[in-house]
Amino acid sequence: MIPVPRETPSINPFPQLIMGLPRTFVGFSSADIKYYRLMQAWKTNEHIDFSFTDCQLPDVVNSENEDYVKRKCRERINMAGKFIQLIGENTRFKRKYVRWEAEAAIEKGCTMIGVNLNGSREHDALCPSWLEGIGAIFIPFSPAIVKYSLENYKMFEDGNYHYKDSVYTQLGYPSLTKR
Repeated sequence: MIPVPRETPSINPFPQLIMGLPRTFVGFSSADIKYYRLMQAWKTNEHIDFSFTDCQLPDVVNSENEDYVKRKCRERINMAGKFIQLIGENTRFKRKYVRWEAEAAIEKGCTMIGVNLNGSREHDALCPSWLEGIGAIFIPFSPAIVKYSLENYKMFEDGNYHYKDSVYTQLGYPSLTKR
């Protein structure tokens, strides 16, 4: 399956965001924050071709008020057209904010991208239930394939999707196909 690029709007409703880059909210368990920070480092490294407009909260919301925290997150999710769910060992057990953020993004109609921190190129046993069968693509945590997915993946109505081996080889990854 080779995804078709989604058309981008000609008017930027969020002028403070960089035009042309995918507006993306990254959801993750607190145990996986180092991977989110690594994605931010990819953006600043001149030797890595990776960038996106980060719609994540700029600062930690210092509040015990769950409604307030969710309201602040929803404001940022509403800016995004893409939602990356970093999928680690315990993501599927996180219900309070991790699941809620993803559900808010699904409700909004964001393109959903599951990024497997274990290196899997497809949907696997660590996938949280809220990403099951909704048309999301599943990819490993690596800058080239994350960038490719942000720029090219078009959401489907249902199912679990992954790229063919040929997409990875075109991006410089080793083939997993046995010869």
